[in-house]
Amino acid sequence: MMIDKVTEPRNNLADQAALSADQAIRSTQRVTNQALDGLAGSVQDLRQQAAPLLNRATEQASVLAQRGVEAVREGSRQVRDQALRASDGTLLYVRQEPVKSMLIAAAVGAALMALLSGWGGWRERRRGPA
Repeated sequence: MMIDKVTEPRNNLADQAALSADQAIRSTQRVTNQALDGLAGSVQDLRQQAAPLLNRATEQASVLAQRGVEAVREGSRQVRDQALRASDGTLLYVRQEPVKSMLIAAAVGAALMALLSGWGGWRERRRGPA
């Protein structure tokens, strides 16, 4: 019966250790679940707070994009109007002064040809001998 007296405290000690470990695991699970519940609530709160801010930012971006499109349209219209006025003015001048217009066009053409041929020679000199 000596063996029973030695074995009994060991079994009792093992049972107490198992019970303590089980309680520690349950306590850890409870704390973890509470922390996860709190975190989920915080995420939900942040999502609810962020939604109106994101909606407002989207609306503002849309308004700015619309303003940009309108500004481009207006600028394009102004450029087109100026080009039409310049074209009308040029046509009127050519009708009123045809000889001068031809001389001016010839002079501009000659100047452009001189620039282009000078530019081509400059490119050849820059490259150097082959």
